[in-house]
Amino acid sequence: MADAEAGSGKRHGIVIRDEWPGYSLELFSYPTHYCGDLECVYIPHGVIMDRTERLARNIMDDLGDHDIVVLCVLKGGYQFCADLVDRIKALSRNSNRTIPMRVHFIRLKSYLNDQSTEDLQIVGAEDLSFLNGKNVLIVEAIVGTGKTMKRLLEHVEAFRPKMIKVAGLLVKRVPHSSASLPDYVGFEIPNRFVVGYALDYNEYFRDLDHICVISESGKTKYKI
Repeated sequence: MADAEAGSGKRHGIVIRDEWPGYSLELFSYPTHYCGDLECVYIPHGVIMDRTERLARNIMDDLGDHDIVVLCVLKGGYQFCADLVDRIKALSRNSNRTIPMRVHFIRLKSYLNDQSTEDLQIVGAEDLSFLNGKNVLIVEAIVGTGKTMKRLLEHVEAFRPKMIKVAGLLVKRVPHSSASLPDYVGFEIPNRFVVGYALDYNEYFRDLDHICVISESGKTKYKI
C-alpha cells in the first residue's frame, strides 16, 4: 500500500494516511450488484489476511498457554474473528504453546445509515457471569469514537474477568475520539465510511471480501 506506513509500535498497527486514495475497483473482483456503489478498494482482502496472521502471532506471544474466552462483537466482527481464531488455532498446532479458546457472541448496534447514534443496544451480553475470573479477548471490527467500546468494556468489567484484551481490525482517526487504542490493531485509517469484510451499511456490503469506501450514490441507494 503505497500511502501506508508502519505505526510507532505494534499497537498502532499499519497507519493509512489521510491522502491514501485506495485502489481502482478495476484491479479487483467484487460483486457486480455493487457496481456504482463503491469509490475504491481501500484494503484488499489479501492484505487483511496477512495482517490478521501477524495479529494472531502477537496474541500467541502474549497469551500463549492461557485459557481465553473470545468475545466476538457482531455483526461486523464475525469475519475478522473467524479468521483470527483460525490463524491462532493454526499457530497452536505448530507450536509448543497453545491457547485453549471458547468463543461467545454478542451484538452491538448503534449506527443508522452512516452515523453513530447514542442508542447502543447490546444483545447477548445480559449475563456474562461465566467471564468471572477468565481471560477475555474482545474482537471488534472497527473502533471509532471509542464510546461504544468504552460502554462494552464497562459492561464486561462488571463480571470481574481476570484480564481483558481487545483486538480491533480497524481504528478510525475521528475528531473528539475518546478511544484508547485496542491492545492489537490491524489498521489505523482516516475517518472514511468503509464497508466490506462483514462491515455493512444498513446490512448491505457484508458479502464484499475487500474493505472498500462506499460512494455517495451507494449511501443514497441503501439509505433507510
